[in-house]
Amino acid sequence: MLTGSRVVLGVTGGIAAYKAIEVCRRLVDAGAHVAPVMTKGATRFIGEVTLSALASQPVQTSLWDEADPIPHTTLGQGADVIVVCPATARLLSDYAAGRSSDLLTATLLATRAPVVVCPAMHTEMWEHPAVQDNLATLRERGVHIVEPESGRLAGGDIGHGRLANPDAIVAAVEACLAPPDLAGLRVVVTAGGTREPIDPVRFLGNRSSGKQGHALAASAARRGAEVHLITTVPASAPHGVNLVAVETAAQMGAAVAKVAPTADIVVMAAAVADFRPVATADQKLKKAAGVPEIRLEPTVDILAGLGAAKPEGQTLVGFAAETTDVAANAQGKLIAKGADLLVANDVSAPLVGFEHDTNAVVIYLAGGPAIEVPLADKSAVADAVFDAVLTYRYSPPVL
Repeated sequence: MLTGSRVVLGVTGGIAAYKAIEVCRRLVDAGAHVAPVMTKGATRFIGEVTLSALASQPVQTSLWDEADPIPHTTLGQGADVIVVCPATARLLSDYAAGRSSDLLTATLLATRAPVVVCPAMHTEMWEHPAVQDNLATLRERGVHIVEPESGRLAGGDIGHGRLANPDAIVAAVEACLAPPDLAGLRVVVTAGGTREPIDPVRFLGNRSSGKQGHALAASAARRGAEVHLITTVPASAPHGVNLVAVETAAQMGAAVAKVAPTADIVVMAAAVADFRPVATADQKLKKAAGVPEIRLEPTVDILAGLGAAKPEGQTLVGFAAETTDVAANAQGKLIAKGADLLVANDVSAPLVGFEHDTNAVVIYLAGGPAIEVPLADKSAVADAVFDAVLTYRYSPPVL
């Protein structure tokens, strides 16, 4: 995603400047070369040494005191993306008016790279017509605005204007650099393991964390798709998706039925339970009452239902978590469920599958060759899956 990219991180003089430190760390962890630029105001809130220690090179603050005689040009021309975090009302005004009063604003004017601006200020300032006019001007010019959130502000007030979550900021940077090869497509992704209730306290479940499904949703969003994520673990869902939270297989099936018919791509990454209790107790089952007898019945087979009713032009992707005979089981499931692609992994292998941040999969294509994706982080696996989906959609195997 960000590996090898050059990111200029601009920090302005707002109380939220301390959060830029975490954004910097995450960008570096994602593989980016981060060149930090601080305004004079920013140095009143955080120290240059802190940001220099975490970034890829020392902080730059001046147009005049650097070894480079034209630092703004060097930064602007060398950047793959520039992100301003936080962006104060003054920065928005200067940038919209084309005023280059310091190194950061001069760099913003000296670049053709995409720019991500993350405003943060008190509610009254955020809502001021002048600020909103400047934001509208920047949007018209193609600047990406990461909207602030509502929450606790400086001074204890509660309102709109709080800097966006670092996850949302990094996702916006990634989206600027991702190929927009899913733009115009509607993608449905399911994620997580379903919970089939036994009583109000207990349930039948599995070890799925939802990480791979969420990585798939994030990848699709970065690449320009309209993403509908149906998940049993909404708290860790990525930004930029239409979120539907569910718990049971029945709920997931109903949610999928609402959005799948008009989707271009459906990715069934969720670990949907195969069985559920025939009856659910209204009250907690007590140990003193003895060992309960729990009779099971099959749940709805969501993937098979999608395969049987797949509309023309839709690409259906299934998943198979296996422990033995991975290839045979995956190829059999691909045919039986009517899927176009089947992503299989051996969850008994080290660092693969449930709860891990990494995965290793084989992607089976209907009528085509298998694609092996060696051990990698789940975001990279997600990108590999969508690469295979696009290849299948636009260059399908010849049967």
